[in-house]
Amino acid sequence: MPERKPKYSVIAPVFNEVEGLGEFYKVLRSVMETVDGAWELLLVDDGSSDGSREVILDLAAKDERVVPLIFTRNFGHQIAVTAGMDHARGDAIVIIDSDLQDPPQVIPELIARWKEGYEVVYAVRREREGETWFKRVSASAFYRLIDRITDVRIPLDTGDFRLLDREVLTTLNAMREKQRFLRGMSAWVGFNQIGVEYDRKSRFAGKSKYPFKKMLKLALNAITGFSTLPLQLAEYSGIALLTLSAVYAVLALVYAVLKKPLLPGQSLTVFLLLFLGGLTSLFLGIMGEYLSRIYDEAKGRPLYILRTNPKKLKVKETK
Repeated sequence: MPERKPKYSVIAPVFNEVEGLGEFYKVLRSVMETVDGAWELLLVDDGSSDGSREVILDLAAKDERVVPLIFTRNFGHQIAVTAGMDHARGDAIVIIDSDLQDPPQVIPELIARWKEGYEVVYAVRREREGETWFKRVSASAFYRLIDRITDVRIPLDTGDFRLLDREVLTTLNAMREKQRFLRGMSAWVGFNQIGVEYDRKSRFAGKSKYPFKKMLKLALNAITGFSTLPLQLAEYSGIALLTLSAVYAVLALVYAVLKKPLLPGQSLTVFLLLFLGGLTSLFLGIMGEYLSRIYDEAKGRPLYILRTNPKKLKVKETK
């Protein structure tokens, strides 16, 4: 008898979640058994050292719908999600953390919007229970900064908790850049997208596996992956310094004509510092422009994306 292909694939990266992994599976199973099709759960062990791997293998032995993906070491959250995406077989793919902060009870609502014709359904955090004031403020500032400096609109207050249509997944799987920011990549590809609000819960057990250092690395990946502004800052500052040197030269000349020297004995020095500093920054900025073009080529993203099914329902775009 041929193996039945799942309609839904749930991807959950795992890193040292032994205390709550059993409860996550229990809750996820109770939710997925209410949906209208076969499902699979891909548990990606990202180099855990606390016994999570053994729990995953035990769950897979007891439930054939659990697919274990075991890394040889810790490769990081975004790579773990990518591994799940590479192996997912469903028509709709849900990405969710295994710490129960993102409640599986939201999944049926994501599926409902998918059935309406949306191909990316992202979960928007309305409340962030159990998080420190610093994390809430820094996360809010990060999302708004990204929204301002990137060329693609990345929805505010969203994480990786989302549903992807199979066609979107196929497109994302073709993008093999190593420094990955999946929520930005899923926004970049386009398609019909909509958000679903939910309240994020406190961790069921254990401590956060996303300390400030990892959050900062993810922020840098987002900024450098979707914006060339950092490379252009030198160019902008160079233009500003050259403009300032020209203004200073005019003022110094006027004061010299009026026989009231501006900064006696230092005018030439100040002018040269401003002019040479501006010239240096300008050339660094030009080099940055070339580097940004090389970087875009190295990422290997497609120039455009064609639908495999052009007749697919077009739903109203959300603002």
